[in-house]
Amino acid sequence: MIGLRFQEEYAIILDFLPEGKPTDIKKEPIAQAVGVKYFILLELVPKRNIYLEPLEKVYIGRGFREKIEYIKKRIKYDELTSLAKDTLEEAVGKIIEEDEKRFVNFFNNAKPINVRIHQLELLPGIGKRLLHEILEERKKKPFESFKDIKERVKSIPDPKKIILERILMEIKGEERSGKLKWRLFVAP
Repeated sequence: MIGLRFQEEYAIILDFLPEGKPTDIKKEPIAQAVGVKYFILLELVPKRNIYLEPLEKVYIGRGFREKIEYIKKRIKYDELTSLAKDTLEEAVGKIIEEDEKRFVNFFNNAKPINVRIHQLELLPGIGKRLLHEILEERKKKPFESFKDIKERVKSIPDPKKIILERILMEIKGEERSGKLKWRLFVAP
């Protein structure tokens, strides 16, 4: 069960196994999913006679759940099926698109982690020079969209794509320098 500190309300289905996993002792339908707020990977048990589609958004919060009986457990990236791994990037991209303001606000509110590194530098493709460009532009006026970021900071790669890459790195538990040290978007 997810710790109380990181409660997901909704999840995006990555894969649905109507017969469960071959390795499971108790045979029951299983859905592998990614949480929308904290990007927690989960195994869900759907209600009887419910069929789930990849990329379908389902409610998993407290109270009445239309399609999900219960959250079975939190899982690691390596426990995902091949289809779930293949669907993950598209699912995370969908989450970013649907909640663009949240991720644009990250660019507006990111802070230094310590005297040597800034949160923005943890994004792929952002070094010291680009960091200073972003900080200067956001001083003038907060960013309003990914398009606004791209137009005002000419040398930045696609902001949505670098957020996506960072989230996938965090989900997989890897960083460019090896083991993941800091998390910006994914619950520990």
